[in-house]
Amino acid sequence: MERLQSEHIRGADLVFACIGPALEIYSRYSRVVDAEDREIPLGGDPEATEPHKRGYLAYVWEAVGRAALEQVLGTAEAGTRNGAAGALEEDARLTALFLWTLQSTNGEEKAKVKSQKEKSEEPEDNEKDEGEEEETAAKGKKKKGLTLVFDVVRRFAQPLGIHLDNWEDRIIETEKGIVRLLPVGERGEQLFGDDGADMVADWLEREPTGALQLALFPDRGEVAPKVKGKKAKGKRGTDKQVSTKQEATTLDRVHAAMLLQSSGRANALRALLKAEQDRGPDFLRLANALSALYPRESEEKRLLDAMLLAVPR
Repeated sequence: MERLQSEHIRGADLVFACIGPALEIYSRYSRVVDAEDREIPLGGDPEATEPHKRGYLAYVWEAVGRAALEQVLGTAEAGTRNGAAGALEEDARLTALFLWTLQSTNGEEKAKVKSQKEKSEEPEDNEKDEGEEEETAAKGKKKKGLTLVFDVVRRFAQPLGIHLDNWEDRIIETEKGIVRLLPVGERGEQLFGDDGADMVADWLEREPTGALQLALFPDRGEVAPKVKGKKAKGKRGTDKQVSTKQEATTLDRVHAAMLLQSSGRANALRALLKAEQDRGPDFLRLANALSALYPRESEEKRLLDAMLLAVPR
């Protein structure tokens, strides 16, 4: 991976470039077994609880995922599974892996974002027939956000102890086999409640030393994701009741700061950033990592960079 990255191979291209050499090693032998002589299949079942049944490729994906996390977030995140001291929370690791996988080797990602922006600004053609108008309306309803195939996200998440079900409708949305990373702009009501960023900003300006943890998720209940036991087509795991209570993570606080930046609440943003500096290094470490991972033309990249400029020196 280090050699390929030095040659500017990025994201999914890097993942699949690693699979070839891994298969070369596996194919040298008539059988690959564990210490108890149990055969390890090539594909196997990545969800199997018995290690030898997971399959060789599951371990290849895990090795790539851990190397990616160590590069973008640090050693603690790369070594964690089901939580570890000093590691960022699951949602931060999931977001970082998601964005890392979307990185492009040849810069097409930037062009794609730009072309989508240009399409959204195209003037309407009054002479379009009815069928074309309906098609245009349908395209206009396309949800914003970066996407990956569900199987790719699952293969990275499982071995690293990231439970996708816990983050449905909080930072991701899965539909028809596609996982969408929710844009920060769609998280405002979730993080700040019905009163919006102004209420939290006023609180921060009055109580600059208070814990942002108490201000976020004002409408929190005992059920975290919006799914609340509903059945959703194309979603895995969202048809069961999730009873975990919402608590603000480092990623939530970074997103809150980005939304305060977007709403122009400079005093509240400075108070939040000062409180995070006093809390520890995780907030700025994650913010800087995400700034390096988001596409250059994305709104998230712009907000992160502007927010980081406001950090007290």
